[in-house]
Amino acid sequence: MSAEAQPTAPTGGIAGYFKFAERGTNIATEARAGLTTFFVMVYIIFVNAGILGAGFGLDAAGVAAVSAATALVAGVMTIAMGVVGNYPLALAAGLGINGIVAFSLTARGLSPAGAMGVIVLEGVAVTALVLVGFREAVMNAVPLALKRAIGAGIGLFILFIGFVGGGFIVSPEGGAPPVVPVFPTTTGQFLFLAGLIFTIVLWVLKVRGALIISIFVISAVALIVGVTSVPTEYSVVPDFSTLGDFDVTDVFTVLGPLAAILTIFAILLTDFFDTMGTVTGVASEAGLAEPDGTVPGVGRVLLVDSLAAVVGGAAGVSSNTTYIESAAGVAEGGRTGFASIVTGVLFLLAIFLAPLAGIIPSQATSPALVLVGYLMFTQIKDIDVGDVENGLPALLTMILMPLTYDITVGIGAGFISWVVIKLAKGRISEIHPLMWVVSAMFVIFFLQGYLDALISG
Repeated sequence: MSAEAQPTAPTGGIAGYFKFAERGTNIATEARAGLTTFFVMVYIIFVNAGILGAGFGLDAAGVAAVSAATALVAGVMTIAMGVVGNYPLALAAGLGINGIVAFSLTARGLSPAGAMGVIVLEGVAVTALVLVGFREAVMNAVPLALKRAIGAGIGLFILFIGFVGGGFIVSPEGGAPPVVPVFPTTTGQFLFLAGLIFTIVLWVLKVRGALIISIFVISAVALIVGVTSVPTEYSVVPDFSTLGDFDVTDVFTVLGPLAAILTIFAILLTDFFDTMGTVTGVASEAGLAEPDGTVPGVGRVLLVDSLAAVVGGAAGVSSNTTYIESAAGVAEGGRTGFASIVTGVLFLLAIFLAPLAGIIPSQATSPALVLVGYLMFTQIKDIDVGDVENGLPALLTMILMPLTYDITVGIGAGFISWVVIKLAKGRISEIHPLMWVVSAMFVIFFLQGYLDALISG
């Protein structure tokens, strides 16, 4: 729903603080957007606990503690984003980084607390870069074509996640080809397909609240056909024993100073640019970005996001970061931080109602992600893909995000190729100094496996 279509809002109190009138929204629209974002993100409470539980060898009580802390940190930091950043952006434990923490770092000999210590150190470093203005300066130095490509690429990534969650794309055993389509044979797959059609029909008919309606209706059907179920028992007393379970010295003791710094740097780069891509893409989709692609007040957003990495590590649940699923709330009309406050409060409630939140199956949220992915992908129309100087870096940025399941890889490929093409064309003066710096950082990022082997060998 476009900002222009929103009703005029009052200008005082909550409406005045969050600039409802200026952004063409109202409290009902923001609440609906926050609810939508929560339901497409709630899976992280259970997924994060499952990943860390498997990597750390936790028992059932340990997994429950991670689940509770995951919801707690997501709730607190998402509310902070709403109050401080005033953008409809939600935060939670970052997928990808939590896998690195659970499996890669522990495989190198770090304890679970030591792995979380790496996240704390990485978060402190990113926060320092925000405070000196470096992170915001890099965002502003990125060419407009790449900013649009990042938004469109994230759209493809979200769409891909939707089809994976719906069970229509899988990785076959042996990995050849890397992914294959799966034609529906199970109740869950048929439910996803029917839900996708239902969601698209609601959207094209311009039904208000299309995404949240589809999530609720599909969830109800899932209960009826047995794809999901209501839990028979659960405890409402949360266990926060993971809070404070981190060790910032372990990585230096186990890996040595140089390898430790390279490890922290690699995770920092992932955190740094995942957020940059998400904020740029979601703000553009919401119509809140400037014509040159910059995001007003982005420094506040980046500060909250950076501190979320520190808090996530210190709470023992891995780095928290801004979620691309925030775009689902934007698609429902979310334009301000009030939507984030709604999402954050629901995460806090989910601490006590986690098993009930788990009723919402992936088949119910995946259709919404597919539609949101399409909406973000439409930013490609503003990229001159016929111009190789912008078109080729844009293509690499967009296609490598879903293919590698990694936003940072796509951004890195786009940055490096853009600089190389400008250099080859003799247009060095068009390369912002920070683009040189960041591209060099990405070269190191892509060579990290070689550098690790060199150091260890």
